[in-house]
Order: sequence, then structure tokens, then C-alpha cells
Amino acid sequence: MKVNGVHYRTIWLNDDGWSVEIIDQTRFPHRFETVTLRSLDEAAHAIRAMLVRGAPLIGATAAYGLCLQLRQDASDSALSAAYDCLLATRPTAVNLRWALDDMRHVLQGLAPAARPAAAYRRAAEIADDDVAINQAIGRHGLALIQAIAAKKPSGGPVNILTHCNAGWLATVDWGTATAPIYMAHDRGLPVHVWVDETRPRNQGAALTAWELGRHGVPHTVIVDNAGGHLMQQGLVDLCITGTDRTTANGDVCNKIGTYLKALAAKDNGVPFYVALPSPTIDFGMASGDQVPIEQRGAEEVASIAGLGPDGAVTSVRLLPEGSPVANFAFDVTPARLVTGLITERGVVPANAAALAALFPDRAAA
Repeated sequence: MKVNGVHYRTIWLNDDGWSVEIIDQTRFPHRFETVTLRSLDEAAHAIRAMLVRGAPLIGATAAYGLCLQLRQDASDSALSAAYDCLLATRPTAVNLRWALDDMRHVLQGLAPAARPAAAYRRAAEIADDDVAINQAIGRHGLALIQAIAAKKPSGGPVNILTHCNAGWLATVDWGTATAPIYMAHDRGLPVHVWVDETRPRNQGAALTAWELGRHGVPHTVIVDNAGGHLMQQGLVDLCITGTDRTTANGDVCNKIGTYLKALAAKDNGVPFYVALPSPTIDFGMASGDQVPIEQRGAEEVASIAGLGPDGAVTSVRLLPEGSPVANFAFDVTPARLVTGLITERGVVPANAAALAALFPDRAAA
């Protein structure tokens, strides 16, 4: 997507042909900075510390993390150790394991000398495939937006509510939940996005609002608890969120607070769609109650970063000293609350039969 008219992906190889450039997402919305990854440890840190985040981008970064290690040591033991190191960085997003398993499958049968070049080729394919998948998600989701726009008597914008960041910053390009929005906007279809701030890391306010603004998409930031009110007032035409893991029965694990939006949507008759690339489907997990829910550090809740009057970014404490914090990073939205899943192969109901029929190759594996 574009940043002030310039096209960017979120991850790319540098001109040296081996080091990896990423956009440091911890600097948003006040700074646009990139970071160069030159080692396995730097790639693992980027995932763990959320310089990169979003299930598809985590997977792509992990793939390149293996590449960086294999440049130094391409032995079986080094490949195994790098796999374990990267797998341990984040527990919830299934794309991480999917990408690492895919890379290991490609590399295991090769001689060590052949592994680095093969790893870089496959990592590039994973990144390119993610872009193609998200474009396909965008086309299928665009049809939903067009159908709603055709029914609006006033000709006003289609109002879409989203949660967290499932934009191009969470993927290699286009995004999942935002891909239909960008396509609608680029085709001249009037759209407006309600952007949940998404505490505690404010990934809606800091990331989604930033990227929508840079691309020129009309949007309004709201506090997390305002979504239900907007739906009651008829100000939301549909909800589209992303997902970090969707289980075989169609349960959706996404950023904490997604479940509450789905409940409000159900109560107010607002369609609730989830946009997901097929690598995010975990056919090995039967239902959402089996998903490991990441618990992150207390500092994300206890403090917040902002731009001070002197132009410097500073962190301030929000909570009383001594108050304990529980920081659950994700929740599970049951399939019964999901209107449909927007995938690269089409829009399907959120249930086991529909997912298995649409992705028989992945379901069988």
C-alpha cells in the first residue's frame, strides 16, 4: 500500500540480497522508521517485541529469520535450533508455525550448502503468496461492500467497523480486513471506517488509523466500548476483523475485545465478517477453547506512550502503583456469532463442513 504516495511492503530484502528490512511498528503513529535484521536473534526479537505483528507478517518474518541463520550455519542442528527459537516467540498466531513448518519441509532434504539459497527463494514465495492471497480476499470482500452500497437509499458511505489492525501493516501488503476497504476506496466507492482504538497496545488508533490516513481512506477513531452504541444507532453497516487463528469448526481467535464486538453485532443485526488467509486456519485444532491465549506484560496496560508538547515520544503510567494487571492479548469469538469468513477462495459460513469443503487440501493435511 502507499505511504504518502510511495508504495511499501512491510518486509523486503535489502540491496545486499540477504539482510531484511522491516517497518518498526512500535514507533507508530508518531514515527515512520525501518529496521534492518541481520541475524536470527534480531528476527526473533522483532517478532517477540512486536516490531512486526499480525499473523501473516509474523510468518513471513519467521521465514526470513531462518534464512538469516542458515547464512551463518546451515547444518541440521542449526536449522532445528532456529526453528525452535522462532516458534517460541509468540504462542497464538498459527501462521508462525505454518511458515516454519513449510520452510523446514523445503529445506530438510537438501544438502547444507544448498539450503541458504533455497531458504531465501521460499521465504520470498511466502511473502509474494501472502500478497496474492490478500488481494483475493479483497476481491471477495469488495463484493460484500458493493452489495451493501447498492442498498443504501441515501448513497452515503458504507460504514465499516474494524478492530485492532488487520491492515497491510499486519501482512506483507493489502491486509486482510482492510483489503476490501482499500479496493472499494480505490474504485471510488464511498466507504468510512470506524477504527477501534484497541487497548492496550492501541493498534487500531496507532496503526489502522495511520495507514488508512496515509492511503486517504475516510475514518474515525473510537474508544473500544463505543462500537455497541454505534450499532444501536444504525451507524455501522458491517464489521470486518482479522484473525490470528481460526479453528477447524470456524471459531475465531483475534485481538482481545473482538468477542464483545461480535456480541453487539449479533444483537443489532449487523453482519460480522472475519477476513482470513488460509494459513491462519488451524485444521489440527477442533475448537476455540483449545487455543493458547497469550498473556503479555503488565506494562502494556499500566502505561501508555504519546507525543509530548516538546515533540518527543514519552511513556506515562496510568495505574496506581501496586495494582496488579491481567493482560490477555486475545479472545475467541464462537463461530455462531460470525456471519461469514472471507478467504482467498471465497466467502463461506463459519463451520467445519464449509471450511473443509473449501480447503480440502489443507483439511486433509
